[in-house]
Amino acid sequence: MNKRLSQKIFFTLFRLISLMIVIVLFSILGFIVFNGAKVISWNFLTQMPTDGMTKGGIYPAIVGTLILVLGSMIFAFPVGVAAAIYMNEYVKEVPAKRFMRLMTSNLAGVPSIVFGLFGMALFVNQLHFGDSIIAGSLTLGLLALPVVIRTTEEALKQVDDSFRLASIGLGATKLQTIGKVTLPIAFPNIITGLILSIGRVSGETAPILFTVAAYFLPKLPHSIFDQVMALPYHLYVIATSGTNITESRPIAYGTALVLISIVLICNITASVIRNVLGKRNK
Repeated sequence: MNKRLSQKIFFTLFRLISLMIVIVLFSILGFIVFNGAKVISWNFLTQMPTDGMTKGGIYPAIVGTLILVLGSMIFAFPVGVAAAIYMNEYVKEVPAKRFMRLMTSNLAGVPSIVFGLFGMALFVNQLHFGDSIIAGSLTLGLLALPVVIRTTEEALKQVDDSFRLASIGLGATKLQTIGKVTLPIAFPNIITGLILSIGRVSGETAPILFTVAAYFLPKLPHSIFDQVMALPYHLYVIATSGTNITESRPIAYGTALVLISIVLICNITASVIRNVLGKRNK
């Protein structure tokens, strides 16, 4: 078998695999859209749930999900970016730094239920936050933190050292160089970490199950120490509870469609911001 034939075979194989992935993805999305669109309405999006969540809307779950995503990002994004800046800009290449990177990568692969148990032990019980928005947000923030750190560090590595040297050569301090030169150049790529983090925390069920999610709470929260409903847990409950499956199944598909739509809107918004910032840097 010559090299040209081998290349054609492997390229064809890769194309088939890519096509299969696309087909599976669109099949899943099409299935959810086809079944979920039947129950999507203004009332479904704006009303409180009733009759054991088999009727009414999912408004509290939508608001709760958005609050938890926002709260987790308020914690994870600045802390993760600061940690990545410290590791990339200040810490020299020593075994301790490689160990920190290894641990960060390992944390990114830890099952979410482990973070849920840790959040329950620390935030709910030890710090006495109880089942609350702040406990759930901090737990989800810890879940997203490794992703933010690794993507931010990679973004900072892509900034050419000539920019740093030029800034320092003009009399700027290291901190000024990071704030005025390095971060603005790397920020469009840093947004990628934010996108990945939003995608992960918005669909997690285990962490919020232990720290914040309520089974049935047809009202909106008034403080960060209140419980909330959330779309992932809401979807799990109505899909597995003993309610009438004929009534609850369409609501489950509709809830899944709304959750996917929220993640998609968040990702598109972050991508637009990234593209705008990237054009400005150019």
